[in-house]
Amino acid sequence: MKRCTVTIINETGLHARPANQFVQASKNFTSDITIKKGDASVDAKSILGVLTLGAGKGSEIIIEANGEDEEKAVEALAELIESGFKE
Repeated sequence: MKRCTVTIINETGLHARPANQFVQASKNFTSDITIKKGDASVDAKSILGVLTLGAGKGSEIIIEANGEDEEKAVEALAELIESGFKE
């Protein structure tokens, strides 16, 4: 299992368009991917799950992946968040 902690830096947080970008990027990997915020843990490939996290600007989340491409998945998703979703 690969894990990484990142902070949401874009103004809108992980809502609507950024959440959709995150989910679509997650679907490019075969690994099981979850996002954790506090006590909540959701499937990174589920738009509804990602939106229910309520991860706004400044929120710290943990990305976890388990599978063949876990390292690439975590790196790519962390990079997407750290780029502010190119907003």
